[in-house]
Amino acid sequence: MHRIIPALLAAAVFLALFLSAVFVVDQRQYAVVYTLGEIKQVIDKPGLHFKWPPPFQNVAYFDKRILTLDTAEVDRFITSEKLNLQIDTFVKWQIVEPKGFIRSVQGSQSIAADRISRSLRDALNNEIAKRTVADIISGERDKLTEAVRQKVDEDSQQIGVRIIDVGLKRVDFAPEVQVRVFDRMQSERKRVANERRATGSAESDKVRADAERQREVILAEAYRDAQRIKGEGDAQASATYAEAFGQNPEFADFYRSLEAYRATFRSRSDVLVLDPSSDFFRYLRSPAPQRSTR
Repeated sequence: MHRIIPALLAAAVFLALFLSAVFVVDQRQYAVVYTLGEIKQVIDKPGLHFKWPPPFQNVAYFDKRILTLDTAEVDRFITSEKLNLQIDTFVKWQIVEPKGFIRSVQGSQSIAADRISRSLRDALNNEIAKRTVADIISGERDKLTEAVRQKVDEDSQQIGVRIIDVGLKRVDFAPEVQVRVFDRMQSERKRVANERRATGSAESDKVRADAERQREVILAEAYRDAQRIKGEGDAQASATYAEAFGQNPEFADFYRSLEAYRATFRSRSDVLVLDPSSDFFRYLRSPAPQRSTR
């Protein structure tokens, strides 16, 4: 019994020493091995590893994954047009050199995020000051973010960090500028609308004038053709009448007299004062009068 207890104690001590000398590295982590407070080794491969038990060696873990810096604060910047913009950004960053990360920011993600944020503000301020609002919103947005990413990445290499992406989540005018900008945009839209209305009115007048001109030409040509056709018809009718009347002169006189009677006695109230023995009434006096000889 007295021998079992020491053996158990020895086994417990050995097990504790073994467990303190063994550590596991996850695939999402870096493992930094310290020897008496100094960095001895950086392990980036996952698996089971060994070290000296504390206090000779200790292990600290750092995230290998891509991290996101996304603060709730909205920064203000001034464009080349001297307009204040409110810009909300995010940054994707990753620890790539654990030794430099530990030596520069004591291995603290919050300190690293603060350094990245300050570098990001400086880079944005320099790049936005060179561009207009239209460039920032659409025209050169990709160029802007890439230039900022390169500058922040260059600064972040000093702390063992790589900047993967920089994005603009929201770009908006400052409250004191919004009313003035919107009024100017409204005035510009009204100016464009008035120009288009004036252009449309001029085109409308032009179309109407051309239509009127074509109408007058068409009516004139139609009247000319109608008069020509009418003249040809009258000439043909006169020739037909002359030919018909030439074959029977007595009938011609009779027909002309009937036409004269129809034109004269068109109404019951018409009054005609003539001698009853006048030659005008010869067909009324006799249905077949004899032609006078000359």
